Amino acid sequence: MAYWVLKVLLSPVFYLLWRVRVEGRERVPATGPAILAANHQSFCDSFFIPLVLPRRVTYVAKSEYFDAWRTSWFFRAAGQIPMHRGGGDASKRALDTATEVLQSGGLLGIYPEGTRSPDHRLHRGHTGVARLAFGCDVPVIPVGLVGTRRIQPPGRRLMRPFHAVTIRFGPPISTGDLPAELREKGDPEALRALTDRVMAAIASLSGQEYVDEYAKRSAPPSGPPSVRPSGAPSGPPSGASALDASRHLSATPRSH
Repeated sequence: MAYWVLKVLLSPVFYLLWRVRVEGRERVPATGPAILAANHQSFCDSFFIPLVLPRRVTYVAKSEYFDAWRTSWFFRAAGQIPMHRGGGDASKRALDTATEVLQSGGLLGIYPEGTRSPDHRLHRGHTGVARLAFGCDVPVIPVGLVGTRRIQPPGRRLMRPFHAVTIRFGPPISTGDLPAELREKGDPEALRALTDRVMAAIASLSGQEYVDEYAKRSAPPSGPPSVRPSGAPSGPPSGASALDASRHLSATPRSH
């Protein structure tokens, strides 16, 4: 109930303060389970995606959000799932709860990068999104957010009004889109292949430069030249200028 009360109260405020544009909303199923996998540029990403959808979105959020009084009230009221980065029983319970959300026909929001991007680029995806897709046999809908970083850059508490936000939903991606030999393996190679396909779709929707390195909460990385995941277009789409999932939800050896 608290989720819908918050949405009713906050929706008119958000539409008044920000110019929100939505593309591809019809690609999100009206019923049935699905995973929303988005780029993560700002804390407010998790406000704008639920804002534009008639269905409830449940996020896997890092447990620190539930420890700080400034954010715990919102995450608890909205029924989000706390993920403990340290692993163990608490992380397993979070994974089990995420699976229950999907098995009950819900929408699960996840950020494959594992944390907010330290720069404007899209970083290598962790494979948690693929693990859930394989384990629950549900589609992954890529989401590209544009403009949220200008509204609330990392480290800034308040959101800047009167900026534009674009939210693009891409065509669903399923495990059946992979070659048959990978679907049969169900091993890290298949998880990486599906994750890379999702990240390529997100890059296309957000218009971001892709870098094949995991995101870190530090200064922008200075590694090898940036590349796009296989299948991503060479440039941003027309008109191009979304509660962290734990690495324990999605970690996989980098060699895959």
